[in-house]
Amino acid sequence: MANFRTHLAVASLAGGCFAIAGYHASALNLSDAISVAGLMALGGIMPDIDADRSHTVRLVFTVLAVGAVIMTVISALPLVTTPGLILLALLSFLGTRYVASAFFRRLTVHRGIWHSLLAGLTVGVVITAASVHLFGSSAWLGWLQGCAMLVGYVIHLLLDEIWSIDASGLRLKKSFGTALKPLDIHAPQTALPMVAAIVICHPWLPPLDALWGVWHTVQGVWRHLL
Repeated sequence: MANFRTHLAVASLAGGCFAIAGYHASALNLSDAISVAGLMALGGIMPDIDADRSHTVRLVFTVLAVGAVIMTVISALPLVTTPGLILLALLSFLGTRYVASAFFRRLTVHRGIWHSLLAGLTVGVVITAASVHLFGSSAWLGWLQGCAMLVGYVIHLLLDEIWSIDASGLRLKKSFGTALKPLDIHAPQTALPMVAAIVICHPWLPPLDALWGVWHTVQGVWRHLL
């Protein structure tokens, strides 16, 4: 399968090209372009979160830990003293970065449910809901950012499948078909948490009509590239 650098480079290139074209076509402002490029790059490495010792696991849980610290400080600031706030921030960082990370590794199997289209869709939905309700983005931008994450995710899965083809021997490796799949057919029960996450996020999703705006944006950017 493709390595971390290949996944990151290809997804970053795709995200960067779309962002630059969108900015020059006046379809995206600078901050939107940067967020879309960054999310597509992140999506390009996200499936490897199920690998026990990958760069992705460390990166994702470090980002989540920083987010947990920010949320903890914002929530507890009016309620505790400065020493208590520092202690809570430290505990939230360590708990997310190390305890939650170790627990997650025990529950996941490499090339399992996280290497599936369902997982990509789930992550995209979560990003959309978070963008709109945590960061105050518009419905159009929320869906665009969720789609950027999904596209990066699919790029990762496609690269893994391409790397499963032995071009020199014109044969398929054993890993072929384990990445670009709807769900983990060997453990279909692992799809339940993904479906549950989508259902939970549903009330916080922006109107689906905004997806047409995203589609028109993509068409405009594509015409600009051509």
